[in-house]
Amino acid sequence: QEEKLWGALKVSACALGAALLLFTALANSAPWFLQNVTFGNFWQTTWLKFYDFCEGDEWTMFLIGAALVPTLVFWGFNGLLLVADVTGKPTFITRYRIQPGKNDPVDTKKLCQAIYTALVNQFFISLPMLVPMFHAMQWWGNTFSKELPTLQWFLVELSVFTVVEEILFYYSHRLVHHPVLYKHIHKKHHEWTAPIGVVSIYAHPVEHIVSNTLPVMAGPMILGSHIASISAWFSLALVTTSISHCGYHLPLLPSPEFHDFHHLKFNQCYGVLGVLDYLHGTDRVFRQTKAFQRHKVLLGLTPLSESIPETPRKAE
Repeated sequence: QEEKLWGALKVSACALGAALLLFTALANSAPWFLQNVTFGNFWQTTWLKFYDFCEGDEWTMFLIGAALVPTLVFWGFNGLLLVADVTGKPTFITRYRIQPGKNDPVDTKKLCQAIYTALVNQFFISLPMLVPMFHAMQWWGNTFSKELPTLQWFLVELSVFTVVEEILFYYSHRLVHHPVLYKHIHKKHHEWTAPIGVVSIYAHPVEHIVSNTLPVMAGPMILGSHIASISAWFSLALVTTSISHCGYHLPLLPSPEFHDFHHLKFNQCYGVLGVLDYLHGTDRVFRQTKAFQRHKVLLGLTPLSESIPETPRKAE
């Protein structure tokens, strides 16, 4: 275990060192170019117009940025996925299905239940949780500033948000897999052994608070982030978790193989990034499968299930 931990630390140190060098090299070039040349003052001007539209009312800006925009992004993205799940069209998309033959088409009754639960979680759990978050952000004092954060700082924030989410989600997720809690709480989410996008927030209310919402909210609350950063992060987190649950390994999108395998096997792949799974050995079985070999961004049009097929079973 010590050797494994030391190996993981060395890999992490190399990765962080390389990332630091790259970040240093680009810190005064690419972000400056993107912020000052490519977009000019576009985002700042747009934000000021939005600020004036809300007449500087902080609650209105927070409600739109932290609730309305991420919700529209979530349902807009999942609406496209649901068309494929329900109709099977466009037909080529079924080639990218991770678990062939599952949800083809999706069970209508189960789908309606999933959509209903997702809406309840959003409007009766996530939305009320924004009230104490709003007051916490007001205490920081810079969440509703007229000046947007720089691109460099926003990238730093995203890094912190991601690390905080990984830690909180991994351990809270493993917690609800404890036999005592699983039966009463997490079993609901695992009704879908072959998940679809909207199932990402199909969960027991307790799980939705502890595993889905708090890990995403914690990062911005720690840093006292601007509402623009919060809105972008919430939207990104919802799209990312939808991709992880969508059931399709589509070209150019992040690989959903890791979390799809969790739904298939239950006791593997608890995290988001996979770092803590590696350190704790909760991805050991996953690493021995073809799913692990397919766990990468698909850059071509040939489905990875075809280019890296399962090994045929020997005839008995």
